Amino acid sequence: MDSAARNDAKIELNYLPRKSEDPKITNLCAFVPLWFKKIKMNISTNKFYAPASPSGSGGGERSIVIYTDGSSRGNPGPGGYGVVLMYGRHRKELSKGFRHTTNNRMELMAVIAGLEAITKPNIPVTIYSDSQYVVRAIEEGWLKTWMRTGFKGGKKNPDLWKKFYALSLQFNIKMVWVKGHADNPYNNRCDELATAAADGKELEADEGYEEALRSL
Repeated sequence: MDSAARNDAKIELNYLPRKSEDPKITNLCAFVPLWFKKIKMNISTNKFYAPASPSGSGGGERSIVIYTDGSSRGNPGPGGYGVVLMYGRHRKELSKGFRHTTNNRMELMAVIAGLEAITKPNIPVTIYSDSQYVVRAIEEGWLKTWMRTGFKGGKKNPDLWKKFYALSLQFNIKMVWVKGHADNPYNNRCDELATAAADGKELEADEGYEEALRSL
């Protein structure tokens, strides 16, 4: 648990009465520390947790923000993706490299990886990407047409699009396009993660892409 989160928990707990004749207040005192303990446990795992407010606390929903980027050296060639997830004070970074893939596949795989890391699908998600291919396919309804027609006409990356579509049914997603290699620090950070992953030494196989190549 980072220092900011510890300070938040400490501030909240300091406002709680230590003793009270009112059993409701006494129960609240016992419940809240357990809630903060649960947050601490969640942060230590590999999943990205967006902690829900305790029941009856009046806390409103916030949006989970995801920045994504993909990179491919040579396109096709070695590639990688980078993801930054944010929810309140919580932040998590993801990246992975592949030995032979394309830029568009890495852009889409970054979005998928971000969604797969979320454990609370009831919270709205805003995803920022510098890929027109990904953003327009989702926001302008191209993907729905591809799904309905079975990706006829040689539409590429059906394996990843089908995976994204199944995930998207669990979330309330808004896609936002951002200009790449500009002044957005989160997009730039994703680019750093993606390119570093692409330049890694132990790269995984992009099974979907390599299988498609073998079938040509």
